Amino acid sequence: MKTFKLKALEVIEKVDEEMIQNKVPLLDGLIINREDDQNQWVIEAYIDHSYLDYFTALREKNDEVIIQVKITKESNAPAIFMTSIIGVNEIDSRMNVLFKGKIIDRHKDEIEEMLGSLIEEGYQGEDLLMEFKAIMEKG
Repeated sequence: MKTFKLKALEVIEKVDEEMIQNKVPLLDGLIINREDDQNQWVIEAYIDHSYLDYFTALREKNDEVIIQVKITKESNAPAIFMTSIIGVNEIDSRMNVLFKGKIIDRHKDEIEEMLGSLIEEGYQGEDLLMEFKAIMEKG
């Protein structure tokens, strides 16, 4: 396993017909390449407690969450991950969120274009997620 510093986190959500990026200010964070057979990563974001309701609701309504992160340095290009929230933990006046998922090996613009096309084709909600996952698995 390899561990890196998490420098930035954005959650990408569909709101109405748009994909919205919600920047989450980090207090600290780690990202771990598990180097397993499934090529999975674990991302831990240590954040302010005020995000508890947001991440609890996100965990309950979504099986998979798209996140964009910066690793090691703010100046690095962002990486996009298809994840599941595996933990939301209160730590005194702060909290952490644990994600587990796979890196999406495409540029942000390509992802946004693909999601836009799927939305234009009429996909929404669970159908949108399923079609997006199917395309991502094909590579």
